[in-house]
Amino acid sequence: MTDLSQSPTPVPAGQNSLLTLSDRTKKRNAAEKRFKIYGISAIAVGLLMLVVLVTTIVSRGTGAFQQSFITLKVELLEAKLDKKGNRNLEDIKKVTTFGYAPIVKAAMQQAVQDLGIETDLKSKQMAALLSKNAVAQLRAYVLENPEHIGTTVEFRFLAQSRVDGYLKGRVSRDSIENDKNISPQQLDLADELLAAGVLEKTFNLDFILGSDASDQRPEAAGMGVSMLGSLFMMLVVLALALPIGVAASIYLEEFAAKNWMTDIIEVNIANLAAVPSIVYGILGLAVFINYMHLPMSAPLVGGLVLTLMTLPTIIISTRASLKAVPPSIRDAALGVGASKMQAVFHHVLPLAAPGILTGTIIGLAQALGETAPLLLIGMVGFIASNAPESIADGLLAPNSAMPAQIYEWAKRADPAFYERAWGGIIILLVFLVTMNTVAVILRRRFERRW
Repeated sequence: MTDLSQSPTPVPAGQNSLLTLSDRTKKRNAAEKRFKIYGISAIAVGLLMLVVLVTTIVSRGTGAFQQSFITLKVELLEAKLDKKGNRNLEDIKKVTTFGYAPIVKAAMQQAVQDLGIETDLKSKQMAALLSKNAVAQLRAYVLENPEHIGTTVEFRFLAQSRVDGYLKGRVSRDSIENDKNISPQQLDLADELLAAGVLEKTFNLDFILGSDASDQRPEAAGMGVSMLGSLFMMLVVLALALPIGVAASIYLEEFAAKNWMTDIIEVNIANLAAVPSIVYGILGLAVFINYMHLPMSAPLVGGLVLTLMTLPTIIISTRASLKAVPPSIRDAALGVGASKMQAVFHHVLPLAAPGILTGTIIGLAQALGETAPLLLIGMVGFIASNAPESIADGLLAPNSAMPAQIYEWAKRADPAFYERAWGGIIILLVFLVTMNTVAVILRRRFERRW
């Protein structure tokens, strides 16, 4: 009979055995199971909050990407738009938007009559279904095409925000009881126009490509110009923060002597990374605007402020990437006769490039979403109506930025602006997710293993 067939020797009291779990081991195992449950619960709660956040943003912001339009045939009366009949552009420009308002009213009234819709509304009340941007749109078309005066042209005018909200379910008949901008009779007319196909809700490209609008025209507001403002700011940040941050990191990590002075510099860089962003806004207001007299609300100033805010992040991430390169790489390069600079730039820096690119893009993404510094340099009080015509104009002309534009819309009273604020958040999140995705792709593309 072998030892395997023998019964186990009894364990004396007070001694542990590998075949039985002691009370202490049972407690450790129970604690480990509880910790796993806590971890899984924390992840589940985090994912749930993320789902709630994304669902809320998408449900409230998708309406901004759709807009209601009213199609009308407008007779461009020569007697009102070009009284002299000479098609002189200077004479045509003398007709203000007030001169175009009767033409729009007449077109709206004629459309209702042609459709056979019976209503007690006056022509002014019918035209109130249109956005106040309609007369400006008509005037701009006439100035660009004066040869069309005297003809009938079909236009797609924006519907006013209450009508648009009614089609989207944001406005109900109960909610407009005390609203002076719309009446139940006008909503009845909107229903008739909708059934006739004159009023329709379609994709709103102007929200992505257009510019901001005044409080009286929320349906005409768009993010396009502020997106260009953010683009020019990011160009300034990229042009300044990347070379300065990388150069400072390489010097501190590879060339600077390790003494009390570099210790002070490193501590201050770490402290600057934790400074609230609004402090950088105050610094930019004091230095770039009050002292250097750079133009207020300019993307150049916004870019300089965000550069100061982004530099510590880039320096810290770049130094971490340089430290991650094994010392053997440096020693091998120096051993075959390379100079210190050659070892750094030909061997260490290429290996650290993925981390440097990742840190830079993450820093840019952080700067893209900052609002507080832009509030202090005035990038929320200006409505840019046109896209910049040149790079110099884009850097120096007053403009806004995406986060500042969202803030501006969120504080306005009209619900249509609130809807656009959520839509702007969707666009901003798309930019941020894209930048982080690019960071991951670049890191995997240039990553080298040793």
